[in-house]
Amino acid sequence: MMESQSLQLMQSTSRLNDVMTKYIAQRLVEKGYTSLTPSYLSFLSVLECGVNYGSEIARSLDVTRQMVAKTVKELSRLGYLDQKEGAGKQKEIHFTEAGEYLMSDARKLLAEVDDVLFKYSESNKPEKIMSEMNVIADAINDKLHT
Repeated sequence: MMESQSLQLMQSTSRLNDVMTKYIAQRLVEKGYTSLTPSYLSFLSVLECGVNYGSEIARSLDVTRQMVAKTVKELSRLGYLDQKEGAGKQKEIHFTEAGEYLMSDARKLLAEVDDVLFKYSESNKPEKIMSEMNVIADAINDKLHT
């Protein structure tokens, strides 16, 4: 049976994402960000620094708005997010000060991971790796829409 390189690439990138997310979440918990899980960290990573809306988050994560509302409620309870009345029925979702510190610390930890991530790459050029990954993603996306 022929082994698919696409499958291997998907598994490798998925594993890298999982390992990095778990590492960052664990380090943030050690820094005092209580109850932070890799799942919550992944959720927070798609939010913009300014105003966010549940429907946009749901589209970005490909989940239901109910799932977003439940997660926002829990992250608000933990002190990382805040909801405010917006235009119409939509509520604005913002980072709290604690949430901004959390994301700042997450970015610092990711910068530390950069050293490890690209130390073991044959090219040692992060821009080249990311560019190649984006070319592959665009090519597959083009096939999807043709």
